[in-house]
Amino acid sequence: MYQFSYAEAIEDDQKEARSIERQALDRAVGLLEAADAAGPNTREVVEALYYTRRLWNVFVGELASEENGLPVEIRANLISIGIWILKEADAVRLGKSASCSGISEICAIVRDGLL
Repeated sequence: MYQFSYAEAIEDDQKEARSIERQALDRAVGLLEAADAAGPNTREVVEALYYTRRLWNVFVGELASEENGLPVEIRANLISIGIWILKEADAVRLGKSASCSGISEICAIVRDGLL
């Protein structure tokens, strides 16, 4: 019988968490791209912004936690990105911005960085 070491178990958990985060960001990118294709003030925009805002609120909350294992500088940078995304989502929702493409691009960059 093979026994995992504690370090191997933690590494597997981290890989699984990154995979889930990638999938969530991939869904956000897909919804945001569909929203841009559908145009402003559509159901697709509402759905994309709602999902993306919920996702980034969770990310920011997790990143702000002292229990988060990422280096402080990386956490701070990702929180800044999250705050920008939330503000940009509000701008789209309020009609101050007509496109979700910037949000989509940043989400894709973060997703692709989760290797």
